[in-house]
Amino acid sequence: MIYLLRNTVLSLLLIAAASAQAPPSRSEARQLFGDTVDLMEAASIVTPELARAGAPLTETVRQSIETLDRGQAREHVGVVYKLLGAAKVYVQLADALPKSAAFGEEARRQLDQLRANVDGIDAYFRALLEKREQQVLGSDRDQLARYAEDNELLAPPVEGERRVVFLGDSITDAWALNQYFPSKPFVNRGISGQITGQMLARMKADVIDLKPEVMILLAGTNDLARGVSSSAIRNNIEMIVDLALAHKITPVLSAILPVHDEHADQNPRFLRSTLRPPARIVELNQFLSQLAATRGIPFVDYHGAMVQSDGRLRAELANDGLHPNAEGYKIMAPLAQAAIDSALSARKRPAARRGKRFGVF
Repeated sequence: MIYLLRNTVLSLLLIAAASAQAPPSRSEARQLFGDTVDLMEAASIVTPELARAGAPLTETVRQSIETLDRGQAREHVGVVYKLLGAAKVYVQLADALPKSAAFGEEARRQLDQLRANVDGIDAYFRALLEKREQQVLGSDRDQLARYAEDNELLAPPVEGERRVVFLGDSITDAWALNQYFPSKPFVNRGISGQITGQMLARMKADVIDLKPEVMILLAGTNDLARGVSSSAIRNNIEMIVDLALAHKITPVLSAILPVHDEHADQNPRFLRSTLRPPARIVELNQFLSQLAATRGIPFVDYHGAMVQSDGRLRAELANDGLHPNAEGYKIMAPLAQAAIDSALSARKRPAARRGKRFGVF
């Protein structure tokens, strides 16, 4: 109840700021953190089941705030992520539990305010991510310098070489292609943390200029985590596909991998489904599958091969809930190879048939 007397005006201001798409400042975010704990405790008072189940989540938020209040940790991305994840799970839990007669209109209004606070914290977290990215990358937002020297040293394909470029984020970056595809002319151009817009900006330097026959794209999971809109993701991927086809490169689209939260108790960073909801992964994969069918290009369904019945990644395939381990890559490699073989085989067809299937050659 203290929250109602103290923070009504501030909450209204923060909601207005959120509607204008302006993330909270550090001081506003700190106030949101404190208000969020108050609201979580208030909700628990009128819902005994929530008090029991939500107590660890409330304590996680409280401890995270204490950590953030210590000197250099005030804008620590990992701690804010931990706080945000716990608050989001608490809201999901509060929505799922049955409400007693004591859960009246005032309690519902406070729960609505808690949701608004979590949205504000989410906006603050994404702003922190963007700030950190700018600090690390400086003027080279798309990290074109990462492979600039390697691209210069890479000779043009020799006669008979059927070059394939793997374009993607950390899942591609960490993929030891020479181990899973020995003696294959496969070129890795993955960069950890990248979103589809950055990959689109790298298309000329890291794909087209290398003159591959095939490009295999695995992208989108970081877009989901950073709140990139579905329309922007679709636009970027379609542009990547169209650029490849326009330069007589056959693109292969890959399904986004599922995630799991099995080890979130060991490390809060391993709470993956908060920022990568399984439903959104399925939605984006449906778009990718449909785009591949429309363009007449291969689609690699990593998701279908690695997901379990609850929509989560099989725990044994990723130690951190997101990045495949050796067992995960063992599943992915033959699927990728089959799609590449299909793309290369299609390019051998007579021109009329190739054009009908793949669009531009």
